[in-house]
Amino acid sequence: MLLDFEQPIASLEGKLQEMKKLADESQVDVTEAVKALEEKIKILRKETYANLTRWQRVQLSRHPERPYTLDYIQGITDKFVELHGDRTVSDDKAMVGGFGEVDGRSVMFIGQQKGRNTKQRQLRNFGMANPEGYRKALRLMKMAEKFGKPIVTLIDTPGAFPGLEAEERGQGEAIARNLKEMFMLKVPVICIIIGEGASGGALGIAIGDRVMMLENTWYSVISPESCSSILWRSWNYKEQAAEALKLTATDMLENKLIDGIIKEPLGGAHLNPEKMMRTLKKAIIKLLDELEGIDAEERIMQRIEKFSNMGVVLED
Repeated sequence: MLLDFEQPIASLEGKLQEMKKLADESQVDVTEAVKALEEKIKILRKETYANLTRWQRVQLSRHPERPYTLDYIQGITDKFVELHGDRTVSDDKAMVGGFGEVDGRSVMFIGQQKGRNTKQRQLRNFGMANPEGYRKALRLMKMAEKFGKPIVTLIDTPGAFPGLEAEERGQGEAIARNLKEMFMLKVPVICIIIGEGASGGALGIAIGDRVMMLENTWYSVISPESCSSILWRSWNYKEQAAEALKLTATDMLENKLIDGIIKEPLGGAHLNPEKMMRTLKKAIIKLLDELEGIDAEERIMQRIEKFSNMGVVLED
């Protein structure tokens, strides 16, 4: 799948393939021309992805071929045991979690899971968790704390499920309880936005010692489309909304709302998932090594202080 801004690159790549095919059929030496075109494509690719607009970053974050939570877990861990159910209502398929082994270290992984096809999307509710999903996440966090295991959350959701039945079962309370409880967890907590990070649906599993974002992801109180529909009564202004929201990883880091950015392969994580998984695994191990060297009570105080400082404005 090609995004609009990738069309010029695809056009040149098409010409390159035609040139190589013509050379094979006619036995004409076009080595220099091929090299020149390959260099032109390389430069254009670098320029394109270095100057993406905020809306284009949003588009990349939603690319259907991007790795999802379970893809990362399977690629990062040596062994993974998925755990199910919130012990109250049901097992929310939009929220997944379980223990995984990372270089001999047991880690609790929790995250939202989207689907690849229509059937999977319906099963996973498009990555939008119900209250039981957040209660399952909290149950797994408490289990990790009980056994002294660090927690890694992978965030990729367009928001918590907004249905009437979700509200009736206590959607707001479930998310609020997660926020409160995550502040007090005694084990290291790392939160990573791997795709979309929308509203309370993302925040419900995003209170951690370190909050990181992949390079082509977004994190905001509202999606560009929803913001556009509220301000302009139309989705047609989503690009302007994205610019106003300042929702990219760079924006979040500049505003001190996250702790770091994890670089993606040129063109996005979907173009080289294996490399992305190696990079993410390396980042997780580095962060765990750093956090496990800090006393539990000190970690909790640092966590509370970090989030308490967000949005604070000092006036002369």
